[in-house]
Amino acid sequence: MNRFTQLVHEFRGKRVAVLGDFVADVFIYGEISRISREAPVLVLNQRDTQLVPGGGANAVYNLHALGAIPLPIGVVGNDVEGYQLINFFRKLKIDTSGIRVEKSWKTPTKTRILAGAVHSQRQQIVRLDSGGPLGRVPKLSTKLPPCDALLVSDYGYGSITPELISRIRTNGIPSTIDSRFSIDRFTNMTAATPNEPEVEAVLGVHIGNDAKKLEWAGRTLLRKLKHEALVITRGKDGMAVFERGKKTEHIPIHGSDEIADVTGAGDTVIATFTLALSAGASFSEGARLANYAGGIVVMKYGTRPVFYSELLRAVEGEKS
Repeated sequence: MNRFTQLVHEFRGKRVAVLGDFVADVFIYGEISRISREAPVLVLNQRDTQLVPGGGANAVYNLHALGAIPLPIGVVGNDVEGYQLINFFRKLKIDTSGIRVEKSWKTPTKTRILAGAVHSQRQQIVRLDSGGPLGRVPKLSTKLPPCDALLVSDYGYGSITPELISRIRTNGIPSTIDSRFSIDRFTNMTAATPNEPEVEAVLGVHIGNDAKKLEWAGRTLLRKLKHEALVITRGKDGMAVFERGKKTEHIPIHGSDEIADVTGAGDTVIATFTLALSAGASFSEGARLANYAGGIVVMKYGTRPVFYSELLRAVEGEKS
């Protein structure tokens, strides 16, 4: 049994608290019927509507699919989407006691409309975003339940703040952060997993294929954040792992670079990486496992998790 297989076996039963922005990802599927007479737009025959966990809720879903015990902590609105998210988790027997329903909050919702001809792959034609605070932003608890790791997922809706995270006592467990717009404001954690465009936006630099700029950006951000490690995801170029006092590690993409859909891939990456750290993985090992998971999930359409069996099959051929 190789090291990666051993680590995946250790995933089962790990308790991971997820403090995050819980988003409802709604997919509306339709078939192209005709061009409207009212305007030069397509008329779709709606065939199906699906709601699945997105944002921090997708990280929760991925942790569950990988065999962990996720402990979601966050807020949803007193609305249909909020209750559907809670019911989705309850059907999976995920503890929802840490999710508050607030009237001053509308559940963040990303509605994607996908269209295509009969028997063809449907393509996304438009996305509608809504949700967030309707008044005062709810304050979340800083007291963690007993857990093996903390995952923080900030999608910029206002409920997850650096001030909130700084008041949490992690008592030595790994703590990770994925922040869509404010990665540079969350400091003194174990690790962060930003994508390359997020790093470029924070530092005001274009990295592209310039290895020197990538090295400068990674080292600069790692020092600024005061984390132990930084994992930058780079799409078809894989990942770069920066650690204090160690040489940068570049990990090539797992699987095909013919990507089907990147929706939710960042949530899968941080869920797998955090879970691996809780199981005793090094930063390099955690990043490599997350790279496997990321390579699997981008071959799926829509917001989908990676399952324990899928990750196990992917790593079983890895040499020790």
